[in-house]
Formats: sequence, structure tokens, C-alpha cells
Amino acid sequence: MRLLLTPCLFACLIVLPSAAGADHKADTPTTDWNRFTAASYLDARESWWLTWPKSQRDHATACVSCHTAVPYALARPALREPLHESGPSTTEQTMLNYVVRRVTLWNEVEPFYNDAKSGPRKTPESRGTEAVLNALILTRYDAPQGHLRAITRDALANMWKMQLTTGPQAGAFDWLNFHNSPWEADESQYWGATLAAIAIGQAPDDYRNDPSIQPQLEQLRSYLRHNYATQPLMNRVVLLWASGRIHGLLTPQEKRTLLTEIAAQQSPDGGWSMAKLGKFQRRDNTSVPTVSDGYATGLTIYALEQSGSSPQSTLVKTGLQWLRKNQDAKGDWTAESLNKKRDPESDAGRFMTDAATSYAVLALEGRGN
Repeated sequence: MRLLLTPCLFACLIVLPSAAGADHKADTPTTDWNRFTAASYLDARESWWLTWPKSQRDHATACVSCHTAVPYALARPALREPLHESGPSTTEQTMLNYVVRRVTLWNEVEPFYNDAKSGPRKTPESRGTEAVLNALILTRYDAPQGHLRAITRDALANMWKMQLTTGPQAGAFDWLNFHNSPWEADESQYWGATLAAIAIGQAPDDYRNDPSIQPQLEQLRSYLRHNYATQPLMNRVVLLWASGRIHGLLTPQEKRTLLTEIAAQQSPDGGWSMAKLGKFQRRDNTSVPTVSDGYATGLTIYALEQSGSSPQSTLVKTGLQWLRKNQDAKGDWTAESLNKKRDPESDAGRFMTDAATSYAVLALEGRGN
């Protein structure tokens, strides 16, 4: 049974332009890649995720997944203007309302996973992860409006409350670890901290310079800097993205060295592969593909763009060319699981492709997104 919204809770939900005017049109002009089919793929996959029985959570909400929901929330707004949409799609509205509901009821909702059902520390890991992702999503939607809504400030406050303040991980956040790369594994806590930095940096109202958050921000910055050298290239690429929004995450020399390493891992065809961004071992002992994929390429190009690389740089130009050439007829860019060989047509087999498509869209739409 779904929870009926009280007037108070309903008033807290996002008020956005009618989705009826937001539907994209098939005849929207495109140039060298198909924005319409990309949007259709993303909307269909997020719509499936929001109704999939395994994603359902209490208070008539759904888990905010790192593979489908979060990349979708980052990328889908980038297609708004090119597709002449008047507002968020119906699927976006539903996703956002779920996030707002969970932020509003933060002290009442159950964690996505808990110790009793999922194992030790899953309750704090789940709360830390969700707090960061809620803040990331809501700041993404507030940024184009130029103002932080009260609900987004609540999400940011929840995030800061979950920040670790003592121990070797001080400055970071508890993060889900199911030994599933790249988002729920041993190396994922650092990735989650970079997402927190991105949320802070993209928040409007000059939130990053708010005096009240400077002690927490400095602790986050210290964690990211102290642990930078031991991170896989995948995480350092995301820190490069964050460094375009929060100062002091990389020194000029570190940035130059990182750009050199990124260039060295680019394939001759212009793309990147996840096999070159980290050391991944599949549970079924199959090999992680070494061919260029949409996730590694889209993420890398977007990070380069966000950190100030010129669209005319060889790295960016050749990476974008790869993306333009490798969109599937269904609208997606493919990538394979890092954890085992999966049927690419299965729902779980599409998780990496969901993320790949979102980051490809972000990269192709450029620095303004």
C-alpha cells in the first residue's frame, strides 16, 4: 500500500513546471548524436528503476541507485534546453519527489539497507551514502535556478551530520560496501567524498563560501588530499571534476601529472576503458573488457571539461569523437559490469550502460552542465 501524502508533506514536494510540456519531440533537430533517443533511453530506464520491486523502500519511495538514478539526475537536465523541453520529465518529477520525501522524513525513514538484514555496518553506511546522494541530486536541480531551496539546505545539513569527524576516515562519510565496483567497493568511500565536494561546489547561493560550513569543508578537503595518492585513476578522475568546483583539492603540479596519466590511458580510438582506470577482479574470473567503453570515456571527458580543459584540446576532441561514433541505435552508450559477466540485455546487465549513457550525455553537452 502506498503512503497517502499529508498536506504538509505534499507542500514540501518539488514544484516544477508541468511535465506535459516537458515531453521531448521526435523531430527535435540533432547534429552528430541523437539527443532524443538518449533522453528516451534514460527516461525508460529510470522509470523502470523507480517501479522495480527490488528498488522499493519505505514511505512509498525507491532506493537512489548509484548506477541508474544518480547519473540520471545529473545528466537528464542537460538535455532540457537542446530538446526544447519546458520542464522536467514525468520520470524526473517522480524521482525528485521521492528524494524530497526522504529528506523531509529523514528522521523517520528506514535506511536503504540495515545491519539486521544486510550485515554489519550497513545502517551507517546506508545513511552516509544516501545523505550525500540526496544533496548531490537536489543541488543539481537547484543550480540552474540560482537559489537553494529550503529542502536542499535540509539535505546538505543531513549530509554534514553524517560526516565522520574522528579516525583515519575523518572528513569522509560512511559508504556502502557490498564489494561491487565501482560504486560499492573498498575504494568507493573516497568516490563518495568526491561527490560530496561536487554537491557543495555546484550548490547556488555561493554555498561553498558559507562561513558556517568551512570547518566541515576543510575536513573534507583534508581527507581528499591526504588520501589522493593511493586512489585508483577512476577516483582521481572524479576528484579532477570536483576540483573545478572546490579550490584546493589538487595542486597545479598534481593536476598536470594527472592529466598526463589520463592521456597515457587513452586508447588509440579516442576512448577510455574501465580496465585502465582501476584494478578490477570479477568474481567469475572473466576478464574486464579492455576496449573503450561509454562509462570510462564519458566520465573522463566530463571531468576534463569541468576542470577547465579546452574543448579544442586533443584529449577532449578525440574523446568526444569516440562518443559521437559509439551511440547505440537505442540511444545508449554501453559499458559492462566490473563484477561479473552479465547478459547485456538483462536489467542488471544494463546498470553500467545506464551510467555510461548519462556521463556520455554530460560530456557531449559540454562544460555548461
